[in-house]
Amino acid sequence: MQKVYAHCAGLDVHKKTVVACRLSVGPAGRRQTDMQTFGTTTAELLQLSDWLTAGDCTQVAMESTGEFWKPVWNILEGSFELLLVNAQHLKRVPGRKTDVQDAEWLADLLQHGLVKASFVPPLEQRDRRDLTRQRTQLVRDRASVINRLHKVLEGANVKLTSVVSNVVGVSSRAILAELVADRLHPAQLGDLVRGRLQAKLPELEQALQGRVRAHHRFLLAQHLAQLDFLEEQIEAYSREIERLTHPFDELLTLLDTIPGVARTTAELILAEVGADLSRFGSADRLASWAGLAPGNNESAGKRRSGKTRKGSQWLRAGLVQAAQAAARTKDTYLSAQYHRLAGKRGRKRALVAVAHSILVMAYHMMQRRQPYQELGRNYFDERNQHGTLKRLARRLEKLGYAVIRQPSPVTPLAL
Repeated sequence: MQKVYAHCAGLDVHKKTVVACRLSVGPAGRRQTDMQTFGTTTAELLQLSDWLTAGDCTQVAMESTGEFWKPVWNILEGSFELLLVNAQHLKRVPGRKTDVQDAEWLADLLQHGLVKASFVPPLEQRDRRDLTRQRTQLVRDRASVINRLHKVLEGANVKLTSVVSNVVGVSSRAILAELVADRLHPAQLGDLVRGRLQAKLPELEQALQGRVRAHHRFLLAQHLAQLDFLEEQIEAYSREIERLTHPFDELLTLLDTIPGVARTTAELILAEVGADLSRFGSADRLASWAGLAPGNNESAGKRRSGKTRKGSQWLRAGLVQAAQAAARTKDTYLSAQYHRLAGKRGRKRALVAVAHSILVMAYHMMQRRQPYQELGRNYFDERNQHGTLKRLARRLEKLGYAVIRQPSPVTPLAL
């Protein structure tokens, strides 16, 4: 088999050690193999870099398991052409399984050009990724604390969540503060609530007649303090993300025009995908990388599973959340797509399809620097007018009506 690289190396990366295999091909075509184990501290990784440089290595491959590859990547980046190999892809190539042989096998596959590198974004994009992912995790933690707050209120016979839609809104937080301080009185409710909640004062008064003990007040105070801390953290991360994404405000403004896509979702798309989409080649490849494209499993002419592949879990989760918001919009293409598919394929598959459409739209908008163009809720009906007419007429006939299919006359325009 043809050797693509004359000097290359494979690294089997662990938490405390890195097993390195250095392969080189001499002028006579004879291959030389050198093995050595290094630690993962910065000083020892610098020794690894010198050892690879001494062997004239130009390409270095390592597996992308966990977070242990990042320290090695930080040291070797810029000095070698690095390939981060997906462990699932590597597992499909039959080989051997020990620490030393892993590194040798990886180097051998690299030398013959049989490994495919995973996408590792530039340093600036990796920084934005860290921030958006951590902010997403903080938002999830905030939702978890709110759920625990609900449980404490239910345990104290306080049915506040049955009256208010947002238990951490302005009015609810004022009520909870008074409840924690043990000075809540029904006569004060009118001064605490705002907006439309004023019309629910009788229901609110009954809902707050519980069995609140000192134990419940302590738990409520701790949950509210944790909520305040998380909200401060989320705001701090949002400010830092806004600072780092300021050069891409034009792209973020374009993405924000898509129904269901808010500023935070646009920042997530930019952090996960990047501003340069040429590395993906097409919108279909981007959707496949994100794990939003249908699976391809066909044998002997039979299509088996269409399950989506594993992709970027952060991007996929953010786009599905945006799809849920888009499905609730009125008179939009995405809402029509969701309702069209939900009845046939189910709600979850419909949301994945809408998320796929949002990502494809984002790809083309970022490539062309054009805002979102709404197709309207009647797009699918207008695209297949004959099928729509036939389907609706059949439904009316089943109800006992005689249908006469005749187009309405065109109303002349008033001059």
